[in-house]
Amino acid sequence: MNLTTAKVITNEKLLNGQVRPHARSVIDSHLLWLECPEIAKDARPGQYIMVRCGEIILPRPFSIHQAKDGQIVLFFAVWEGGKGTNWLSQRRIGDSVEIFGPLGNGFSISEGARNLLLVAGGIGIAPLYYLAEQALSRKRKVALLYGTADNSRYREFPKDLELVAATEDGSVGHHGLITELIPEHARKADQIFACGPLAMYRSMARMPELKNKPVQVSLEVRMGCGRGVCYGCTIKTKSGLKKVCEDGPVFEMSDVVWDELGL
Repeated sequence: MNLTTAKVITNEKLLNGQVRPHARSVIDSHLLWLECPEIAKDARPGQYIMVRCGEIILPRPFSIHQAKDGQIVLFFAVWEGGKGTNWLSQRRIGDSVEIFGPLGNGFSISEGARNLLLVAGGIGIAPLYYLAEQALSRKRKVALLYGTADNSRYREFPKDLELVAATEDGSVGHHGLITELIPEHARKADQIFACGPLAMYRSMARMPELKNKPVQVSLEVRMGCGRGVCYGCTIKTKSGLKKVCEDGPVFEMSDVVWDELGL
């Protein structure tokens, strides 16, 4: 793990906001490039960094979206009332940001897996983009199921990626939830990786088509330290209590006790 002060290379507002009547609304989304060679050289898909957001006491976790040429990229949503994401979204070229990482256990591609299925719900595309890049560079075949509420969605994807879209309003691709497409595509997948909301994971955990499939999921929880000290991100698994910041954020879906998880 490295503690460093990263310089902002670019900060691009990427997507418009989304008003959600039963949850926190999204103001907008940003793609932030940071120069930090110490972290970029060690980063793996599925890992994250902790960012000190101005005067906010506790650092905030952000998935590593890409890592290349001594830089890392963060793709994040700016939440209504989210002090950390609002602060980060206002950084300008040349600004300094204090970060530490890479942290946690990331995704792991099995040696014999040739056909990979990635499932992204909304901002869950953040860590899966990096995984897709790495998998394609290793000559794996990669299909991405990407679901959002409407057509305000991430639009740049790695070459040779098979993209299958779903929107809740029917504006792009399948009209409905991305989980509705999983059973069909899971049959030809050797390994499945997912990042999205808790409701998506619970739906996946009940699917008979996934019972005998290796599925890795990335959990997003509140973290106080990122170092396994505060135990604030502890969850129950079939192999005992685990800390998401240290033992995760990536877990085997079959190991998580979903009925007792309240994120």
